[in-house]
Amino acid sequence: MLNPFFQQGSITEQSLVQDLINEQLRMYGVEIHYIPRRYLTEKTIIKEVIESVFDNAYPIEAYVNSYEGYGDNTSILSKFGIQSTNELSLIISRERFETYITPLISNIPNTKLSFRPKEGDLIYFPLGDRLFEVKYVEHEQPFYQLQKTYVYELKCELFRYEDEIIDTSIEQIDDNIQKEGYIQTLNLVGIGITAEASTSLVSGGVRTIKVTNGGSGYSSSPIIAISTPSPGGLVAIATAILRNDTVSEVQIIRTGYGYTTNPVVTFISGGGKGASAISSISSGGISNILIGNAGAFYTSPPTIGFTTSPGNTAIATAIVSNGSISQIRILDSGSGYVNPPTITIGNPSLTGVGTYIYNEVVVGSISSASAKVRSWDKPYRKLEIATIAGDFKVGEIVVGSQSGAMYRIGDTNNNYDITTPYTDNDNIENEADNILDFTERNPFGIV
Repeated sequence: MLNPFFQQGSITEQSLVQDLINEQLRMYGVEIHYIPRRYLTEKTIIKEVIESVFDNAYPIEAYVNSYEGYGDNTSILSKFGIQSTNELSLIISRERFETYITPLISNIPNTKLSFRPKEGDLIYFPLGDRLFEVKYVEHEQPFYQLQKTYVYELKCELFRYEDEIIDTSIEQIDDNIQKEGYIQTLNLVGIGITAEASTSLVSGGVRTIKVTNGGSGYSSSPIIAISTPSPGGLVAIATAILRNDTVSEVQIIRTGYGYTTNPVVTFISGGGKGASAISSISSGGISNILIGNAGAFYTSPPTIGFTTSPGNTAIATAIVSNGSISQIRILDSGSGYVNPPTITIGNPSLTGVGTYIYNEVVVGSISSASAKVRSWDKPYRKLEIATIAGDFKVGEIVVGSQSGAMYRIGDTNNNYDITTPYTDNDNIENEADNILDFTERNPFGIV
């Protein structure tokens, strides 16, 4: 029979021991960060974790039980390369975890277990600036002193990154995996695409239509009727531009050809009256302008330039619709051209939009490929991405799902930049293939 005069389960004595342990940990411990794992996707049968997120980190004091160094300081040469197997043993206060960390993570979705440390969570160890994964939680050692346990011993192993999302907003932690895994670099340019156009030369086409009287009372653009050219020719087409209720300008859509005299221009309907204009024709002038590439992300009409003519250089203006050039109208078709002039169209917005955020998902506008942002060098427009699904295409826009940033891919390489300190892995694998050929049905025998 136990001595009834000594209480082994006294709450006051248990509290005293816990307080002494807490004080010892604060005096002789180090400040680690406990990072709970959030399980986003699992296999339904064997519960294999497909996608995990580590986005919260909580500082807590811990005693380094393996004080003489990392345990099991060996390196293993395997088919996956050279692997370090450093181990770490940490002791944390049970009371501190339950009163400080548990309330903070209990309402975070997909954490599964909050009342104690759990296997699979991470520990940031500041002395080595490393991440360790909790492999086992010992909760019964020391063994029930005064009928209670006071600490957790965390058996940890160096964390092996497998495309988990680590975004705690603490730079010292997050930068541990910033260069790990399969990383692709996208060289980005502005989101705009410069339009392209071409033209040809005609003889006897309309060169200009100049307004002599704007008229008045026009509620809509009047229809412009242009007299017909000689037989075998093509009638010119033009449109009127209103300012308030008067015709301010006439823009030529098609110059036509085969005119031997200046055609007559007549304004029809539009609700007004009195508008009039005169036309002129030219030899060696341009015809209608064909748009080969409408461009993208124009916010205002760009300048339209032509190769200089020995006679009169052509003049034109662009019409922008939904960020692209829908039409180029002629103000002066020029004269004296021997060869069709080269058309130069001003650039759209080439600066791009916004700033990509670390770990946000970016999506290709054409390929629908997706990835997570590792780093964004805005001055040089270099975007490093990882966890890539699909193939990003040159010319498509990369859109940030959170930031809304938009830039166009100017150059990319489908070969991933594999960041690894062990650059002989491929050579080791090639040499291994000379010993065992796993493409055979049975590499270990002749059957």
